[in-house]
Amino acid sequence: MNTSRIALYTGHLIFWLLNYWFVALGSEFNWNGFTYISGSLAYAYAYGLFFNAVLFYSQAFLFTRIYKRNKKVNFYLVTVLVIIIITVIETYCDFILYHAYNVDNEPLLGSFSTNFIVHILYTAAGFYYIVKFEYRKSEKTKQKLIEETYKTELKYLKAQLNPHFLFNGINSVYHLIGKDDVLAKETLLQFSGLLRYQLYETSSHILLEKELDYVLKYIKIEETRRGPDIRLDYEIKSENSQLKIAPLLLIPFIENAFKHGSNHIDSTLNTITIKIEEIERKLSLSVVNNYDESSVHNTRVGGIGLTNVQKRLSLLYPDQHQLKIKKDKAKHIVDLSINL
Repeated sequence: MNTSRIALYTGHLIFWLLNYWFVALGSEFNWNGFTYISGSLAYAYAYGLFFNAVLFYSQAFLFTRIYKRNKKVNFYLVTVLVIIIITVIETYCDFILYHAYNVDNEPLLGSFSTNFIVHILYTAAGFYYIVKFEYRKSEKTKQKLIEETYKTELKYLKAQLNPHFLFNGINSVYHLIGKDDVLAKETLLQFSGLLRYQLYETSSHILLEKELDYVLKYIKIEETRRGPDIRLDYEIKSENSQLKIAPLLLIPFIENAFKHGSNHIDSTLNTITIKIEEIERKLSLSVVNNYDESSVHNTRVGGIGLTNVQKRLSLLYPDQHQLKIKKDKAKHIVDLSINL
């Protein structure tokens, strides 16, 4: 038996004990002709509370099974029948106790009516309890499924190394060797850092500082690879580098800009602008790139589809992000904001 189940059972037991103590022992209540002073209330409330508990738990764990099977008519009939039977039994117990304590002025009809109303309330409470319990249980199950889905997708992202990017990265380093050995070493170091981060350092949430460093390394490698063929402008800044973020959310949009950017002979027409800024726990990403309409035929973003990226955002940051993607003339624009 796990700890949470023990805590649940203990909580229920404490509720019934406190209920009995407060009514029968802790206060001078009169109930259906039974009094605290005579001591009759202690006996009457003991079996009364027992019958209330029977109704509560039978409603919560037995009768609702009939309800779940879409046999609602049977459920209502059984519920009403059990309430009446238990009310009759409790009223009979009251009748016996009336004689034992010489309570002659309390009519049985009044006792039956009062017991019936109380039993309806406890029955309704049992039904409400199990509905809430099942709802919370289903929500926990959904949350676990979401977490498992997220873990699966993250594993997929880690395992997926864009072959095109790998080839170009290695090829760039190869062509730099002998021409600019210092730049070749720097590029190779950045490239190995990218691979290491993507394979090993991406847990469920990581420091924003690491994620931004990963993005910067990627941009610099692409800047080296593309050289004078593009006009690249980028800015990355953060107020609080110790904030945490889910990994690999930003890079698909940036990779997409380089992958599907225009390739005109005139390099001034091949522009990519990237701005990442974190202010007061709000992270903003803006990516704008020129594209050639005649060559745009692939709707995938950085090796994973736009749908996949949007799904991860909705899973990880529900109601905490805004994503706008649009095409304006010959420009592709992405605006993303996340509340961290």
